[in-house]
Amino acid sequence: VMVAAQLMSDRALAVRTMAGNVPSPCISVCRMDAAGALCEGCLRTLEEIRHWSASSDFEKKAIWALIEQRVTATTS
Repeated sequence: VMVAAQLMSDRALAVRTMAGNVPSPCISVCRMDAAGALCEGCLRTLEEIRHWSASSDFEKKAIWALIEQRVTATTS
C-alpha cells in the first residue's frame, strides 16, 4: 500500500508542471473502499471519476491536487 501511495504521490507531483493533456490517475484497480468514498486505485470519488473526461485541464489538476492530499492523509 505504501509503495502504491508513493507512486500516486510522485505522479501527482509530476502533473503540477504539465501543460495540457493531464493524464488520468486511473491505475486499473477499480474498486471502491469499504466506505464507498474513494477508489482504492486512484483515490478519486465516483463523482470525480464520472466527470473526468469532460473536465478541463485546470479541473483535472485540481483533482490531482486532491489525490495528493488524500495520499498524504492515508500515509500519515
